Amino acid sequence: MQFTYQTNRLILQVLRPEYAEAVCRFYQENKQFLEPFEPLRPNIFYTTDFHHSNLLCEYDAFLKLSYLRYWIFLQEAPKVPIGSVCFNNIVHGTFQKCMLGYKLGKDYCHHGYMLEALALLIPLVMKEIGLHRIEAYVQPNNLPSIRLLSKLGFVEEGYLQKYAEIYGEWTDHLIFSYLNENL
Repeated sequence: MQFTYQTNRLILQVLRPEYAEAVCRFYQENKQFLEPFEPLRPNIFYTTDFHHSNLLCEYDAFLKLSYLRYWIFLQEAPKVPIGSVCFNNIVHGTFQKCMLGYKLGKDYCHHGYMLEALALLIPLVMKEIGLHRIEAYVQPNNLPSIRLLSKLGFVEEGYLQKYAEIYGEWTDHLIFSYLNENL
C-alpha cells in the first residue's frame, strides 16, 4: 500500500503525527455534525496531544497493514483534511475481511468526494491486503450512507439490533458487504 493516492479532485493520505493540529481542527469544526454517528468522545479527544498520539499509533498500524486510515484532502487545499476512510479490524486467514468506516466534514457532503475516494481505495485495499470481504455497518436512518454503499456495489445482508453504542445509546445497524469475486 502506498501512503498517498490521488484522484481527479482528491489526495488520499496516511498522516504522520505532524498533522495532529489539522486533524484536531477537523474534529472540532465537525463535532456537532459527526456526533450522531460516532461514540461519545471524552474532552481529551478534541486536543492536539490526543491526535498526535493517535496518528502515531495509526501510522505504526499502517506499516503493519493492520489498520489503514486515509485522510481526504481536496487537491486545491492539500493541508486541510475534509474527511477520512478507515479499513479496520483487518482479519486474515479463514475470513480475509475488514470493516470499513468513513466520514466527511459537514461542508463536504453531497459532492461525490466519498464515492470518489472509496471507488479508488476499495479495490486497491482488497488486492494489496488480500481481502475477500469488506463489511460496513450503517444506522438505518443514515440514508446518504446507504445510497453511497449501494452505488459502490455493497449488498445489504441484515439488521443488527442494538449493535453499537453511538453517542451514548445502543443503536441498531444494517450490515452491508462487498465481496472480492477474484479470490
